Amino acid sequence: MRVALIGLGMVAGTYVDALKKTDIKLAGVFSRDPGHRRDFIAKHKLDARSYDSVGQIALDNIDFVILTTPPNARADIVAALAAAGKPILMEKPVERTFPAATALVDVCEAAGVPLGIMLQHRARPVVRDLRALLPDLGPLRLAEVHVPWWRPQSYYDAPGRGSYARDGGGVMISQAIHTLDLMLSLTGPVAHVTAMTATTGFHSMESEDFVSAGLAFANGAVGTLSATTASFPGRGETITLHFANGSARIDTNLLSLDWQDGRSETFGAATSSGAGADPMAFTSDWHRAVIVDFAESLRENRPPMVPGRAALDVHRLIAALEISGRTGARVEV
Repeated sequence: MRVALIGLGMVAGTYVDALKKTDIKLAGVFSRDPGHRRDFIAKHKLDARSYDSVGQIALDNIDFVILTTPPNARADIVAALAAAGKPILMEKPVERTFPAATALVDVCEAAGVPLGIMLQHRARPVVRDLRALLPDLGPLRLAEVHVPWWRPQSYYDAPGRGSYARDGGGVMISQAIHTLDLMLSLTGPVAHVTAMTATTGFHSMESEDFVSAGLAFANGAVGTLSATTASFPGRGETITLHFANGSARIDTNLLSLDWQDGRSETFGAATSSGAGADPMAFTSDWHRAVIVDFAESLRENRPPMVPGRAALDVHRLIAALEISGRTGARVEV
């Protein structure tokens, strides 16, 4: 297969590294700056075309497009690619707000164009192990979600970062979205939330770098969420799920199981997830798994690992957390 890459920012190198571990050909790249395109191709030693426009990609013999631009720059690109029938694998978040994200998904569905979202934490091998054990663990009773990350002020000094106009918010939509999406894929939907959000003294930014919330799940379980980019020096995110028959804890790619009957098991190993000052300090293997799955989904005419419509669940949850944090009220999701 041949793929084009649109958007050559911080995360684009991870996609290039992931693609080099597959048989998918990176045929070309595009950003608005021709010099940036030239430097990117040279830096990564690519045999790839430098596209001058999205229109050129729409007309080229491309099997799908990877889109990694900031969320505020996507609507016109998605519309053009969907009109050309080009499948899209897009970096999270879908858009800045839940309504805008829904609109992008609607555009692709109306055109019959597959849309996948890069929420790569679902691709961790231990997640597959846990899913296989869920029937034996029984009903969920309690969930604990912690994202104790760190970003220095220099990270937020980049133009638009942490703003509502470009990113759509702070720690929830830019960092914790991965963990929240993985949580929802394991627990099912949240019914309502009660949240507190804030910007700590560590950062000068428009949006929040801290959220603490109580969660009430549709299945009757309850939970807690804490997420921040103000926890120096940054530690890996964890999801701990307490079921009737045992408890499961995911610590990046380490799964620990403690059964009520006294047994304990572990799967995988803890790895870096970009929790500290270097946001790119993580493996590209999970990106590779999502990319390969998306390519296979096109060949097999099936939904990808994270379809656009499914990614709206975490956007809906984040929107409720934002409203609750702003108003102090309990908010239905």
